[in-house]
Amino acid sequence: MGGKPRWKLTTIYPSFDAPEYARDKALLHERIHALLGCLGTPLSSPEAFLGLIHAYEAAAGLAENLKAYAEAIYTTDTRDERALGEINALEAAALPLEKGRVLFRNCLKEQQGLALQWIEAEDALKPYAFFITESLEKAAFQMSPDMEDLANDLSRSGGNAWTRLHEALSSAATVLWDEAAGEWKTLISLRDLAHSPDRHIREQAYKAELEAWKSLAVPLAAALNGVKGTAITLETRRGWKSPLEKSRFQSRISEKTFAALIAAMEGALPLFRRYLQAKARLLGLPVCAFYDLFAPVPRTGAAPERQWTWEEGTDFIATQFDAFDPGMGTFARHAFAFSWIDAEPREGKIGGAYCTDFPLAGESRILCNFDGSFDGVTTVAHELGHAWHHELVKDLSWSLARYPMTLAETASIFAETLVFEGALQHASFQERLALMEGNLQNSCQVIVDILSRFYFEEALFQRRAQGELSPEGLCELMGDAQKRTYAQGLDPERLHPYMWAVKSHYYNPALGFYNYPYGFGLLFSLSFYARARTAGPGFRAVYRDLLRLTGRASAETVAQAVGFTLEDEAFWRQGIGIIAAQVDEFERMVTQITG
Repeated sequence: MGGKPRWKLTTIYPSFDAPEYARDKALLHERIHALLGCLGTPLSSPEAFLGLIHAYEAAAGLAENLKAYAEAIYTTDTRDERALGEINALEAAALPLEKGRVLFRNCLKEQQGLALQWIEAEDALKPYAFFITESLEKAAFQMSPDMEDLANDLSRSGGNAWTRLHEALSSAATVLWDEAAGEWKTLISLRDLAHSPDRHIREQAYKAELEAWKSLAVPLAAALNGVKGTAITLETRRGWKSPLEKSRFQSRISEKTFAALIAAMEGALPLFRRYLQAKARLLGLPVCAFYDLFAPVPRTGAAPERQWTWEEGTDFIATQFDAFDPGMGTFARHAFAFSWIDAEPREGKIGGAYCTDFPLAGESRILCNFDGSFDGVTTVAHELGHAWHHELVKDLSWSLARYPMTLAETASIFAETLVFEGALQHASFQERLALMEGNLQNSCQVIVDILSRFYFEEALFQRRAQGELSPEGLCELMGDAQKRTYAQGLDPERLHPYMWAVKSHYYNPALGFYNYPYGFGLLFSLSFYARARTAGPGFRAVYRDLLRLTGRASAETVAQAVGFTLEDEAFWRQGIGIIAAQVDEFERMVTQITG
C-alpha cells in the first residue's frame, strides 16, 4: 500500500511562532474592538448598516480562521500542549466577539423596521436579506448580553473542556491485543478491524473495544452529562422549547420537513432489516452481530479483497469527479497535490474524518484515517465534497457562505455517490456484489444507525433534564435505541451499548442532534443524483448554483430551486426507493450464490 500523506498547513500559517500568526491574533483584538465600536452608535444610514455587517464579518472570519488552524494541529496530536494552549487563548480572545454577536442581533431587533427597509431598497444590502432575517430570529432566543457573556466565558471550562476530555481519552487509549507479541492497539485500529474478513478477529476486536470503553466509561459519562446538562440549562434560558427545536432552526428546516424526513427513515427500517438478513445468509450466519455490520463479503475465488493505495484511490476519485464536472476533478487534484489531506492513522490523532475551512486563505483541509478499503476511498470523496462546497462559496462574504449541516451533508454524500456509481460501471459480478454490499452498508449506517443515535439523544436529553445518568444508564438507552431500529436485523445480545462513548458528535455542546442531517443529506443527494443522471452535462451548473445558494436561504428554498418539496414525505421516499432497488439486487445476487 502506498504512503499516506500528512497535511501541510504552511499556507494558512507557517507555525504558532510565525509573525503571520501573531499578527492575526493581534488583528483579531482590533477587529472585535472595531465591531463593538460600530455597535455603540445607532444605525444612521444604509452605508453605516453595511459597515456594521462588514465589521461583524471581518472579526468572525478571522476568529474562524485562527481557531480552525489551532484545532487542526490539535486533532492530529491531542498530546500537543501548545496547540491546546492556543485553542484556550483564542477562545479567551474571542469572548468579546461572542458578546458582539449578541449586541449585533439586539441592534437589529431595536431598529428592525429601518434595517428591513434598507435591505429592500439598497442593492448593496439585498444579498444580506436572509442573514439579517435569520439574525432577527436568533435575537428572540438569546439571553441578556451580560448573561450571554458569562455563558460563553464559562463554556471554556465547561462544555468545551468536556469535549476535549473526550478527544484526549478516546485518541490516547490503547489496548493489549497480543500479550505474547507485546502488541498494543489504539481504539481507532480496533474499530478498523471491524472490516476484517476473519469473524474471529472481528469478534475479538469488538470485545476488546467494549472493554476499553468500559474502562473509560466513568469520565466519559461525566463529560456527556456535562455537555448535555449545559445545553439544557442554556437553551431553556434562551427560550427554546427543546434542544431539538434549536437543532431544526440550526438546520434551517421546518418542523414539517423534519417530520417527513424521520417518517421516511422509519418507514425504511424493514428494508434494511431485509438487507442485514441477506448479508447474514451470505456470511453463513443465522443473524448478524454488531461486529458483522462492516464485514466484507466472502470472496468466491482466491483473490483477496482489493486494497487501494493512496495514489490509486485519489486518482479514481478525481476521474469520477471529472465525469460529472471537470472543475470538480481539477479541484480534487489540487487538494491532493498541495497536501490538503492528513490521511495517516497514528497515535494521538483523533478517529473518524472531517473537513475544515479556512476563510481567509480560501482553502480547506481534510483529516481522515485511510485504511486502503473502498470505504476509505469514499470517505475521502465525502470530505472532498465538503471542500468543493467551500470552494464554490469562498468568494462570497463570510455571512453568505455559512450553510447548515443538512445542506453540507448533501454536498459530501453526492460526492460519495459519484465515486460509488463510477466503481460499478466496469465491475465483475464479485466486485459488484462487494460494491453493492458496501454501499448498502453505508446507507444502513446513515438511515438505521443514525436513527438509533437520534432516538438515543432524544431520550438522553429527556432523562438528563431530570438528573445525571450513570454509564450503565447510558448503555441501557443506547441498547434500547439499537434494538428499536435494527430489531431482528441484528443479534440483540451482541449490540454496541458504548456507542455513546464512540461518537464524538454527542460531545459538541453547541450542536445537539448531530445525526439526522446525515439522513437528510443521503436522501436529498440520491434524488439529486437521479436527476443529474438524466439531465445531461448542463446539470453541473445547476449543482454549483444550488451549493452557492446554501448560505443564503432555508433548506426548503434551496430545494425548491431544483423542484424538490421537502415537507412532503413522498420526496424522501424517492431516495428510499433508490436504496430499495439496491436491496432487491443485492438479495438476488445473494440468492444466486447461496441458493
